[in-house]
Amino acid sequence: MFKTLPFLMGLLVAQTMVIAQNYHAVNGSSYAGSLGIGNNPASIVNTPFAWDVTIFGVQGKPATNAVGVYNYSLLSSPANSAWKVEGGYFGRFAQANANVNLLNTRIALKRRAAIAFGANFRSYTNLNTNPYAFQDTLKTAQAFLMMNGGNTKFKADLISSSWLEFFASYGQTILDDDHRRLNAGVTMRLSRGLSGAHTKLATGQVEMLVENGKNVFVLRDATARYGYSANFDGWKDEKSTGQNIRDFANTTEGGVSFDVGVEYLIKEYLPYDFNDDEERYYDYDWKIGISLMDIGFNQYKHSLNSRTISGLKGELRDVDLDEKFKNIEGIKGFNDSLQTIVSSMARLSGNFMVLNPTRLVVNVDRYLFDAFYVNADISINLSPLAGDKRLYVKETNLLAVTPRWETRSLGVYLPMMYNTERQFRVGGAIKAGPLLLGIHNWGTLFAKNKMHNGGGYIAFIVRPGSNSRNKRDKMLDCPTN
Repeated sequence: MFKTLPFLMGLLVAQTMVIAQNYHAVNGSSYAGSLGIGNNPASIVNTPFAWDVTIFGVQGKPATNAVGVYNYSLLSSPANSAWKVEGGYFGRFAQANANVNLLNTRIALKRRAAIAFGANFRSYTNLNTNPYAFQDTLKTAQAFLMMNGGNTKFKADLISSSWLEFFASYGQTILDDDHRRLNAGVTMRLSRGLSGAHTKLATGQVEMLVENGKNVFVLRDATARYGYSANFDGWKDEKSTGQNIRDFANTTEGGVSFDVGVEYLIKEYLPYDFNDDEERYYDYDWKIGISLMDIGFNQYKHSLNSRTISGLKGELRDVDLDEKFKNIEGIKGFNDSLQTIVSSMARLSGNFMVLNPTRLVVNVDRYLFDAFYVNADISINLSPLAGDKRLYVKETNLLAVTPRWETRSLGVYLPMMYNTERQFRVGGAIKAGPLLLGIHNWGTLFAKNKMHNGGGYIAFIVRPGSNSRNKRDKMLDCPTN
């Protein structure tokens, strides 16, 4: 069992190190367009373009202290890269969220109203354990328990949720005068849960005994539940890839969520002049956004291999653990071995619901001078308010401050981020025409030990060559002969 632990930990964290929702560089930007929907649905109104389409966008942002990637940076060859399960005594975490944007489209109906729609793939994984000691050279249960003093209670929680969503957004100006403007927006999302999983482990006291001059460790009690979505049960090697995909999709369950938000713009008071550039309408000194994001859920049907267990059959010794889990094959083999040592085992049936990463986002954007701005973004997770009896996933975002220089077609960004795992990162991004390219941690570019806490993003956004002049209110125009 303990020979395979490093591999299983590495596989789990590798699964989480994928792609993510937040394009921090363009938070609060009036040029974010369809990308801004992931931060505040009201942001689609105050942008000078008549339309924009994010043809494709993808982002990755892992955060973990459980596994490290070494001898590899973005400027080096991956041929010499290596990974390991980190040793020492501390609580482990592995957090990641995922997002792929496909044909996210924003259209200005007029200067004061806009719509948006598109599809996204999204995934969130949250893993946390209590503090325990570990070294990747451990080979037996006794060695592991000896390292932990024989009296550590082990706890672990894992929740993962991945889904495909289709969304539609509407934004509208509801207050506008010479020195202020208030925009509001809403997004509705319909989804299909593609992959869900949950695990909760809690062990009782581990007692150390001395028998015949040797240390023996005895586990007195344990409770656990583990489940995953049933669509994985139907994936068979003997079926074609196309048939596997169809069967996988046909066994997914539906979900729903929505976002609401407002943006309040404070403008410098200047008399309107018909000679003013059209884009001046979208200028501001301050822009304050408040939004509630991802209020909703996705649901999944439990796999036939999902289980809940409680109690042990008498005393469970370290040698028993090594023997029972020595040559297991797959989840069915694990269940069979586990059943021989627990007092009670039951199959988890029916559907399970995972709440989306509901959060309050406050964004403040300040115009400085010329094309320079600074943005501050705070994200507060609300899903934990549902309580420990509910399954939910969380965002790792907490605070981001981003100075930027930005025009319609060019941009340079320097986001500085502090996440919920108390990690500080400095990233960077550039915009050149339709291309947005960024990284979350400059360390991944130069250092060879930061890849597991790095990530980056790329998006290709098509915009019109002119602004929304043809969509603006015509009542301000001079009459023509």
